[in-house]
Amino acid sequence: MKQMTFADSGYAGKRKQTCKELFLIEMERVVPWKGLISLIEPHFPKGEGGRPSYPLMAMPRAHLMQNWFGYIDPTMVEAPYKTTILRQFAGLSLERIPDETTIHNFRRLLEKHELAAGILAVINGSLGDRGLSLRQGTIVDATLINAPSSTKNKDGKRDPEMHQTKKGNQYYFGMKAHAGVALHVKDTLKKNS
Repeated sequence: MKQMTFADSGYAGKRKQTCKELFLIEMERVVPWKGLISLIEPHFPKGEGGRPSYPLMAMPRAHLMQNWFGYIDPTMVEAPYKTTILRQFAGLSLERIPDETTIHNFRRLLEKHELAAGILAVINGSLGDRGLSLRQGTIVDATLINAPSSTKNKDGKRDPEMHQTKKGNQYYFGMKAHAGVALHVKDTLKKNS
């Protein structure tokens, strides 16, 4: 076992477990890590020449965390520096955390060898035994775009595409804009009903 850093020792003394920590503890227990490693290992670079590669176990863990928590590459680089549980889950130390290029290259490796569907199948195969499944989805967000409600313009009319709507206890005049974002391999862990 590696020697604990000063930051990790401060973390070890805390009493309350966060939702993120409880989720990662559960994922540590239910994800079939050996199956994922055997799927990825034949395609994983061996680190011959140049700097050594990251441990094979660290990269799929970082990739899954990125998807579970919706991190973009720069955020996934910062998150293990800020959050001890993420660093511990991935098996990383503060001295060596993957940079954006490494994270991007690992994702491209998964795409090149079409491993994302295999990862999902391995995880769902294990979760299915427990009555759980991992699915993809879409997050939809709506926002209001304000428009002037005045009729004091050249035409003397309001814009016909704009309408009045209420948000909370306040009325607005304008239109709604909806944005949909497709999620990658993550997304929600749900019990089958």
